[in-house]
Amino acid sequence: MKFRVEVFDIDSGDISVVLNPYDCEKIGLHPGDFAYIVSTGGRRICSLIIVTKNVPEGAVWVNKRILQEMKLESVPEFLEVIPAGPSAALPIIKSKLSGKKLSKGEIRTIIKEVIERRIRDAEISMFCSALMVNGMDLPEIRDLSMAMAEFGEIIEWPYGPIYDVHSIGGVPGNKTALITVPIVASFGIKIPKTSSRAITSAAGTADVMETLAPVSLSPDEIVEIVTKVNGVLAWGGALNIAPADDIMIETERVLSVDPEPLLLASIMSKKISMGINKLLIDIPTGTEAKIEGLDEAESLATKFIELGKLLEIHTRVAITYGGQPIGRTIGPALEAQEALEALANGDGPGSLVHKATALAGIILEEAGIASPGQGKTLAIEAFKSGKAYEKMKEIIEAQGGDPNIKPEDLPVGEYKELFRATSSGYVTHISNKAIVSIARAAGAPKDKGAGIRLHVKAGDNVKQGDPLFEIYAESEERLSEAIIVARRNWPIRVEGMLLKVLG
Repeated sequence: MKFRVEVFDIDSGDISVVLNPYDCEKIGLHPGDFAYIVSTGGRRICSLIIVTKNVPEGAVWVNKRILQEMKLESVPEFLEVIPAGPSAALPIIKSKLSGKKLSKGEIRTIIKEVIERRIRDAEISMFCSALMVNGMDLPEIRDLSMAMAEFGEIIEWPYGPIYDVHSIGGVPGNKTALITVPIVASFGIKIPKTSSRAITSAAGTADVMETLAPVSLSPDEIVEIVTKVNGVLAWGGALNIAPADDIMIETERVLSVDPEPLLLASIMSKKISMGINKLLIDIPTGTEAKIEGLDEAESLATKFIELGKLLEIHTRVAITYGGQPIGRTIGPALEAQEALEALANGDGPGSLVHKATALAGIILEEAGIASPGQGKTLAIEAFKSGKAYEKMKEIIEAQGGDPNIKPEDLPVGEYKELFRATSSGYVTHISNKAIVSIARAAGAPKDKGAGIRLHVKAGDNVKQGDPLFEIYAESEERLSEAIIVARRNWPIRVEGMLLKVLG
C-alpha cells in the first residue's frame, strides 16, 4: 500500500516509520512489527513500525535517517509499505542459545536479517549471548566470517600478495600501525591497513591517522593509493566492508561483551573483504589487556591460524606485551604527534619502537625481503634512516593530507592538568583501564586534542614531586571531569621496595 510521505525530525535510534493505527489494521501491521519501505525506483529498507493517531490516515512519517539509508536525494511524494512477515533468524538464534550447531545457510540467514535490520537490538543481543554461552566451532566461525564479508563490499586487487597487520586491541596508546605500515610499504610490500574508530578505547588507529590525513576513503581510492605508494591507513567503516559486524559491535559495546567467535569473525571477515592474502595478528597480553594470560593468548592465536587456513589467508600471530600503555601518549592528536616524532627522528619510546619494528620485521621475513631472524634489524634500519618517514609522508599526501606536517602543528587540548608523585619509589603498575577512563572523560576520541601524556613508565624510579602524567582537554568542563575520574581511579602506583612488615 502506498502512503503520502511526511518528514519528521526525530531520531528514535532505530530505522523506523510512523503510521496511523487504522492504516496498520488495513495492511495487517502491529506496533513493533517490521515492514519493507519501498521507493518508486525500487529502493527498499526494512523498518520498525511505530503507531500513533497523530499521523493522518494515508500518510507515513519518515525521518531523515530513513531517506539517507535508502540513498534518496530528495523526499519522495509516496512510499510503499509492505509487511515483512515473521523473522526467519529468530528461531535460529534461539536454537543456538540452546546449544545447536548452525549450518552455513542458517548463519547466512542471521547475517542477512542483521543487514536488513529485520531483527531488533534485543535479538542481536540474544545472538551475542548465545555465542558467549555456547561458542562456535571453527567451521561455524568460517561460515560466519564468509557471510559477514559477502554481505558487503569486497575489494579485488589487480596484483598480489596483499599484506596486513591487525591488533585485537585492548591496550591504550597503540599507535604502532603508523610506524609499522610505512616501514613495510617502504620495501615495496602492498599493505592496505584499514582500522576501526575507537568504541571503548581512547583512540583507534583511524582516529589517530585522521589528525594527519582523511581516512574516509572509497574502495577505488584505496586501490589507487596502494598502487601508488604501497600503503594506506584508512577507516574501514567508510568502505561498507562486513557491515553486519559494525552493527553487532554496537550491541557488544552496550553489553560490554566480546564473544570469541565474533572477535575472530569480525577481524577475519574484514580481511576477506579487503582481499588480504597474508595476515599478521597482534595479540597484546598482560594485566588489564583484553587477553591477560599467556595460555589464553596462545589458544586464541591457534584459532586465528587454523581459521586463516580455512579461509585461505596465511596467518601468523605475534603475542606482545600489553601490561601497560604503549609509548607515552594516549588520545588521537597526542598519539599522532608521538608517532610522527618517532618517524622523523628515527627514535622514540622503547615500547613503541620495539613493538612496531618487531611486527614490521615479521612481515619483511614473510615477504622474503629479510632472512629468518633478520627482519627486525632491517625494519630498524628503515626506521632510523628516515626511509619509513619518507614513505609515511607519501602515504599522508596520497590520502589528501599535508606531507610536510610537523608534530607541533597538531593541535592538542589547551586545558591541562599535571599530576605529580606524592611519595618517592618505583612505578610498579600503570592501569590500562584507568588511563582509558581518564582520557575518555577528557573527551577522547571525539575531541581529537584530548588525552594523556605519561611522564613515567612501569619500573621508573621517581621522587616525591616528580611529574607522573598530564591530562589534556579542549574545554574546562572536560578537564574537570577527567580530574575527578583520575582522583577516583588513580592510574599510577608508586611504591617503595618494602611492601609490608609482619609480626
